[in-house]
Order: sequence, then C-alpha cells, then structure tokens
Amino acid sequence: MFKTLGEVNFRPEVFGEYTAESLWADAHRAKQMLAFHLNEYIDVSSRNHKFISESVNWIEEQFSISKGSNICDFGCGPGLYATKLASLGADVTGIDFSLSSIEYAKKKASELGLDIEYINANYLDVSLPKHYDLITMIMCDFCALSPEQRKSLLKKFRELLSPNGKLLLDVYSTNFFTEKEESATYEKNQLNHFWCDEDYYCFVNTFKYDNEKVILDKYSIFTESGKQEVVYNWLKCFDLETLKQEFADSGLKVSATYSDVSGNEYNSELTEFAVVVEKN
Repeated sequence: MFKTLGEVNFRPEVFGEYTAESLWADAHRAKQMLAFHLNEYIDVSSRNHKFISESVNWIEEQFSISKGSNICDFGCGPGLYATKLASLGADVTGIDFSLSSIEYAKKKASELGLDIEYINANYLDVSLPKHYDLITMIMCDFCALSPEQRKSLLKKFRELLSPNGKLLLDVYSTNFFTEKEESATYEKNQLNHFWCDEDYYCFVNTFKYDNEKVILDKYSIFTESGKQEVVYNWLKCFDLETLKQEFADSGLKVSATYSDVSGNEYNSELTEFAVVVEKN
C-alpha cells in the first residue's frame, strides 16, 4: 500500500506521459464526454450552446463565411460548430478522437441534410488533402499538447491554410495557472462513474510546473475488480508574447487577439484568450 500511494502521488516529468486515447477514445468515457457536449448549459467538453451560437455568428461575420468557404474543425466533438457553419453554406470537415461524438455528428448532419465530412482520428496523425480558408481549434485543445506535438501541429496548420487562410484557437492564460492550486484528493466513482461502469476509487493529483507554466491533473483509478490505470491531463498556460513566439517559430503570425472565440475584446486579466493566426 505504501508503494502504491507513492506511485499515486508521484510527480512525473512535464509532458512525460501521453494518455489522450484513454481519455477520449475509450468507449465508456466517450459516451460520458458526449453527454457533457450535449448539455447545453455547461462548459464541459464543449462551450455552452448559447456561447456557441454567439461564437458562430461572430465567426460568420469576421471570416466572411459563405457558400464555398472551406473550414476544418480540429477537435469537432459532436459537430456543434461544424453543423452551424455548414448551415451557412460552408464546406466543413470535422476531426475528433471520439467515435461516439463522430457517430452522433454524422447522424445529425444526415438528419439536417448537411454534407459534412467527419473523420474519426487523432488530429495529430490525420492527413488532409486540401487547403482551408479557416481552421478552428476551440475549447483550449492546443494547451493539452506537448511542445513537440504543438510544433508538429502548427506545421500541419501552415501547410493546410490557403494563401489567405486563418486559424482561430483559444488557450488558457498564465492567470489560469496562477489561480490553480496543487491538491490531492480521492473519490469513489468520481463524476458518477465517469471512468468505468464498475465501482472504483479515483485519486486526483493536481501538479503545477512553474518554469513551464504547465498544470497536470493526474487521475489514478483503482477498480473493484483489481484493474489499475493512470490518466494524465496536461494543460500548458500561455502569456500572449510566448504564444506569438511559438507561432512565429513555425512561420505563422498572430493577426488579432480576443478574450474568446466570440470576438470579445482582449482582456489580459482573464484566464483564457483567443487568437487569429495567419501565414507569415
């Protein structure tokens, strides 16, 4: 038991483990995530639906979305953005790790008579054949990636953008890092059996890495039948200048900054911010 507790509370090397597939592609968890996506009142997995509607209205105007606009949504979930953007006449591609979300998105598109291309894949690995006028990556997905993964993804974004194409994404700010506190808790059947059907105890350790401005939520799961699993959820927090430099290093530049992806004026005191990016 002493050794096990030591492993539970062990602080790993920053971005030393990658378990995204366990979080997003596991069949049981994907269904739980889908339920969060579809809850119109909460900001879990997706933004609340009121915000999404406001966001799409702003995106339509800001990026002149119309018939023939090519859009790719990285981390599209059940298509909450993709559906609305396709309804404006855009040609939309959505990519997501979760089969449950992609199946829901395809069914919804079929019901509405929308021709949306949905791809069930890890967007770090997917190969796309065309260029896009707009690429979106919303809900701070960029923050979950290691420096190497971000660099690879930015290279992909640059290759996929049309000559005048734009990238829209949001990130956690260093204010979020400052406000977060380290903690160690445990709970039986956390989040109403989120992790699995059988009974389990989940130990949650939150670690902060000051030099890198990275937060880790480490979930150590012990089931009644004796299974053990550890899931790592990393979040890199950015200040604006650091983010601009990261894009510049990949041949991209930040052309506009906002508080969120609905176009609200940038406020450096908030815990998140959004940027519009284009080729240098």
